[in-house]
Amino acid sequence: MMRVLGILLTVLFAIASAVLTWPQFFRLERTYPIAQIVSFRAVVVLVFAAVVVLALLLMLARPLRGFAASLAIVALLAGGVNVGILVSRGLGSDTLPERTESSIRVMTWNTAGEATGPEEIAGAAIEMDADIVALPETTLETGGAVAEQMGAQGKPMWALNARYPGWDAQSTTILISPDLGEYSVIESSQDGSSNTSWVPSAVAMPIDGDGPIIVAVHAVAPRAAYMDDWSEDLRWLGDQCAVDGVILAGDFNATVDHMAGLGVDGGTLGRCRDAASQTGNGAVGTWSTGVPALLGAPIDHVMVSDGWRVTGSVVLRAPDDVGTDHRPIVVQLESED
Repeated sequence: MMRVLGILLTVLFAIASAVLTWPQFFRLERTYPIAQIVSFRAVVVLVFAAVVVLALLLMLARPLRGFAASLAIVALLAGGVNVGILVSRGLGSDTLPERTESSIRVMTWNTAGEATGPEEIAGAAIEMDADIVALPETTLETGGAVAEQMGAQGKPMWALNARYPGWDAQSTTILISPDLGEYSVIESSQDGSSNTSWVPSAVAMPIDGDGPIIVAVHAVAPRAAYMDDWSEDLRWLGDQCAVDGVILAGDFNATVDHMAGLGVDGGTLGRCRDAASQTGNGAVGTWSTGVPALLGAPIDHVMVSDGWRVTGSVVLRAPDDVGTDHRPIVVQLESED
């Protein structure tokens, strides 16, 4: 009887390990609570490591030796696969390449409303020489103050915004360098008729039609009550990336695991590819600043469709103590035109 129970528990543990390691295979990547757990792959690795240690200790007891050995093998395999996934996506690159004449830099930072002041935002954007700054949870007033400070330091920016009624989290601001042309946020972003569900994204189009489509992204968080809305937000964002030259930047509240099945023509989401995963930072957590970056969830992204070549990325650790619980990510792009 104990032998049968041990086999059953081992099989159940193996199934659970497989689901948490590759939920896409089971089509459970956007299912509660698996979606929440898989966001923290590095923590999952630590749990599997703890199971290995516990199983080795249990092997000291002769009646449990076979069961414990089976658990150890499953945990070791699952942990190893998760480590391989993290390494393949990139554990961190701290520098960007030198700019060329055609380079543009895109920065995104969820500022948590008033938790992050214009000085901190402008300082980071100036230091990184950003040409596009996507700021979820940032009001137009704050974005305008950031643009003024950047302009005073020789980096003028347009400040555009989409907002829903409510507090700062219901507002998304985007700053765009005049060097890229004049932009306007489309009406459906402004009135919410075609947008993400509970928090807005801002789709900015070049007024003269010459320039990239830029989307400042904010998808709703995948809390239990909002799972369907969250999934629809990701699908909507994928739809925005249907043509060449698109740049998506912001807080997706999703890792690349959650986007499985939403890519088109080799894209991660729609036709867009995740820039960090291409340049050695795909496993670096942008949320929460309360834990080390390699234990966090990489839910903030810059994504691009064909027409852009990603040459570098960096997740900034230095602003961890400014108030927001997100880290900025900066990506350098080169036009392929």
